[in-house]
Amino acid sequence: MDQTFYHSVRLDKSLCKGCTNCIKRCPTQAIRVRNRKAEITNECCIDCGECIRICPHHAKEATYDSPDVMKQYAYTVALPAPSLYAQFNRLDDVNIVLRALHLMGFDDVFEVSGAAEQVSEMSRRYVEEHPEKKPFISTACPTVVRLIQVRFPSLIPHLLPFNAPMDLAAIQARERAMRQTGLPEDQIGIIFISPRPAKVTAVKSPIGIDHSEVDAVLAIKDVYPRLLSLMKRSDEVREDYASSGRIGVGWGNSGGEAGGLLTDSYLAADGIENVIHVLEDLEDEKFTDLEFIELNACSGGCVGGVLTVENPYVAQAKLKRLCKYLPVACNHLNGEYTPHAFLESEIEYKPVFRLGSNFKESLAMMQQIEVLCDRFPGLDCGSCGAPTCRTLAEDIVKGEASERDCIFILRQYMDQLPEDLLHQTEKEQET
Repeated sequence: MDQTFYHSVRLDKSLCKGCTNCIKRCPTQAIRVRNRKAEITNECCIDCGECIRICPHHAKEATYDSPDVMKQYAYTVALPAPSLYAQFNRLDDVNIVLRALHLMGFDDVFEVSGAAEQVSEMSRRYVEEHPEKKPFISTACPTVVRLIQVRFPSLIPHLLPFNAPMDLAAIQARERAMRQTGLPEDQIGIIFISPRPAKVTAVKSPIGIDHSEVDAVLAIKDVYPRLLSLMKRSDEVREDYASSGRIGVGWGNSGGEAGGLLTDSYLAADGIENVIHVLEDLEDEKFTDLEFIELNACSGGCVGGVLTVENPYVAQAKLKRLCKYLPVACNHLNGEYTPHAFLESEIEYKPVFRLGSNFKESLAMMQQIEVLCDRFPGLDCGSCGAPTCRTLAEDIVKGEASERDCIFILRQYMDQLPEDLLHQTEKEQET
């Protein structure tokens, strides 16, 4: 287990009220409420951002870089996610946004959607060449990849072995900047504009690669207000930065990546709960004749990330409208895999939910858990600070909780306490 794994979702205990909303929505049961404050188990967290979305007290927050990070580099390149375009009303030319990024201070702009088109084309070829591994699961969403790592290890062989478009775009953007400027790579800042915190985690603790070429991550919600005013001046910039069509830009919506494979034999699901249901059914081999499965942890796809500003369903409609004005695709590879396309290492199982250090110990703990579950009411009310009665039982067995954390067990104890005290008093009087 990697103890140094970076997390972009953090807890501000000073704002936490211990309301238990977050523990009920966490897909990996990584949150507990202890002493009226939430606690995040880092090794179980997959940075999906659901706790940020659901917390009424704003005690969960995402970490990302400030726009001031641009000052650290002699030359900066912006990598806008396709979901950035979905934040603006009546947008019919992405160059308006891209030129505004230049006016914001970036020296160059490299569309992530351009790299997405390359991944789409390579995926089409790879799926055809390896029919024995079907169905393939996209690796574009880092939350989904992490979820499969910790909870669905049997599905790891089905993951596509490609870098996410963000990482591929970063590699190509840096190479282009070094050619054009002659600057060393440490003076060039590759800055991704992200819709969700999981992308920060993917940069700080990447999976399948040694390190990410992305140097910093800005939130769309921080960049958006700056771009609004600058977009009115976009005609001051003559250069066209757009380098992608509807296949690449469509990746911002759920189903966009799957649509780029040009096949009807696919499944696309969004929202972390729906993703889990699909993965469970996939484990149970309920799907037949599927070639590709696209899964997005955020509702609606990347447009639903917690670092965006627009309603995800409105954003979906905006992105679909924008795609009408775009060519089908602008990036073609002539049947070859682009350099740096593949992951550098295999994605490995992370047994973060293992109970004991060996099978015998785990089996004994499982038996204790079953005994405890029989004692609990099975209401999964969350009053104990754990999301379910079973997770409370697991915490007790691991020495992290007590039976009396359950309000029903505590009530039974309190009801029995006067009678026990009476018996104790009678015994003392007899002696």
